[in-house]
Amino acid sequence: MNRPLDLGSPTEFRRARQLDVLIPTRNRPAELAVTLSGLAAQEDVPGFGVVVSDQSDGDPAYAHPAAATMVRALRHRGHPVLLTRRLPRRGLAEHRAYLLERSVARYVLCLDDDVWLEPGTLRRLLTAIGELGCGFVGNAVHGLSYADDVRPETHGHYEEWTAPPTPERIRPGTPQWQRAAIHSAANLLHVTQQADLPPGAWRAYKVSWVGGCVLYDRAALVDSGGFEFWRRVQEKHQGEDVAAQLAVMARHGGAGVLPSGAYHLESPTTVTERDVEAWEVVLAESDTPQPA
Repeated sequence: MNRPLDLGSPTEFRRARQLDVLIPTRNRPAELAVTLSGLAAQEDVPGFGVVVSDQSDGDPAYAHPAAATMVRALRHRGHPVLLTRRLPRRGLAEHRAYLLERSVARYVLCLDDDVWLEPGTLRRLLTAIGELGCGFVGNAVHGLSYADDVRPETHGHYEEWTAPPTPERIRPGTPQWQRAAIHSAANLLHVTQQADLPPGAWRAYKVSWVGGCVLYDRAALVDSGGFEFWRRVQEKHQGEDVAAQLAVMARHGGAGVLPSGAYHLESPTTVTERDVEAWEVVLAESDTPQPA
């Protein structure tokens, strides 16, 4: 039988370091264990922290023996881990805002609880954001059940940055918004195969937004408002990650990174009430002319 799991101290955790990984979770003990296992296998990024915030209906997902073992493995490898619960639920954006407040790291990786990262992913993302100097970089997730479903009509949306990313104002209905098509199914995996990059090489490409695995310059994210818009959207929303990234891109720029080392577990969603797109609310506010 597992011994009681140390939850960690918020005060002790909130220390300056290069990177913290922020994971919101709900009702996904198996998926959380896989996500944590990917982090435990990362190399060449010493001492990064991990915060897990749970909103499960019953016992927290990190209490499951498999997830708890991965927490212990991370700590054994020198990574501080903070385990918290955030109840009652106030929506996805509030949950991400809560997680962000737990960290003072230079960079924060917003990682969904159903994403496995292959070894080397964190090092590549940190290298990319350091060299590019933009507000965020992301690894779009591959759905491997679509590996044989090649959709060449989407590949035209792939466009590399030939210089450091510059701020962009992305809006629905524009060609830039259509870039998101490259991230569906396994499209990005097929683009990567065609690119045939040499070992260790990576490319930055233009995005509208990236889901599941996004590394932010924390100062740029906070400067752009973070997830504080949670106070202005109703609880039953989705698209909070889109809203945050659009704001960061408008001020600091952002990019996708090829190849992606992020793989979607393709589990059923736990976000079943999606009455509002948070990004629609935020864009409507920001695009409304202010009185003179």
